[in-house]
Amino acid sequence: MNTFLRNLSPSHQVGLLFVLVFGVLAIISAVAFVMSLKDTHEDDLHTDKLKEFNGLLRTSWLMSTVFWIGWTLGETVATVLFAVVAFFALREFITLSPTRQGDHRSLVLAFFVVLPVQFALVITRRFDLVTVFIPVYVFLAIPVVSALADDPQRFLERNAKLQWGIMVCVYGISHVPALLLLKFPNYDGKNAFLVFFLVFVVQTCMIVEHLVGRKLQRPPSAPNVSKSFNWTSWLIAVVVASLLGGLLAGLTPFKPAQAVAMAFIACVSGSLGHLVMKALKRDRGIPNWGKRGVGVTGASGLLDRVDALCFGAPIFFHSVRWYFGL
Repeated sequence: MNTFLRNLSPSHQVGLLFVLVFGVLAIISAVAFVMSLKDTHEDDLHTDKLKEFNGLLRTSWLMSTVFWIGWTLGETVATVLFAVVAFFALREFITLSPTRQGDHRSLVLAFFVVLPVQFALVITRRFDLVTVFIPVYVFLAIPVVSALADDPQRFLERNAKLQWGIMVCVYGISHVPALLLLKFPNYDGKNAFLVFFLVFVVQTCMIVEHLVGRKLQRPPSAPNVSKSFNWTSWLIAVVVASLLGGLLAGLTPFKPAQAVAMAFIACVSGSLGHLVMKALKRDRGIPNWGKRGVGVTGASGLLDRVDALCFGAPIFFHSVRWYFGL
């Protein structure tokens, strides 16, 4: 079997991986569909958890499909595709963050200058600028433009919200396609495996945390933010997903111990980032980021589907670059 896989070209190996992933998702979705049919809606908690699990499945389908389209059409098109995802995610974030007339110039700057420039830097592999463009230059530029609008009312709060949206939706998502453009020795044509590794371990961590939380029934660690988050379930999920990352080392440029460490970094940052985004939703008084409970994905908000990745991707990307000196 190993000989057969090694004799395949990189493109055939990636294609086979997509077939396996979509096959597994189809089986899990079929099981979830049967469970939904058996749900009598007599237990509201069980029904809510089933809906949450189905939401995680939809996330997996969405992200797998986006990656498949990106891989099929090439690195540049994939980056543009993620720029579109970032645009709609930022729109959801801003829609639920009240703005004033004085913010319009800053919003135009964010959507039509900052976002395209950030992804253009990714396409041209200017990774040193990718890391500092938004945290350094945009951090100063946005307040300057807002100040020139001559509207000081709640100035700090308005600019903080916009900068949070740009950091999460543009900066975070831009690091996913950047993984496709990293140059590892003897790894040409296989970077899609690296993206899959990141998404797979983060999604596995989220699903395992959800399933373990249902079984253990521990008191929530931050009940005002999340009724389901507790440290025991979180730790089990991170360990399981990290060990799974070690088993996937053969698909990546990492050795097994390196793969476990990188999966651990991705899972910790992604799962805790998901918790942070829940806190933001509680602050806004909303159940999800979609408009009136329905986002562009047709389920809840798009940002609900990718929030863990928005935090996991940049930290994973910079950890890989730093450790391997890329």
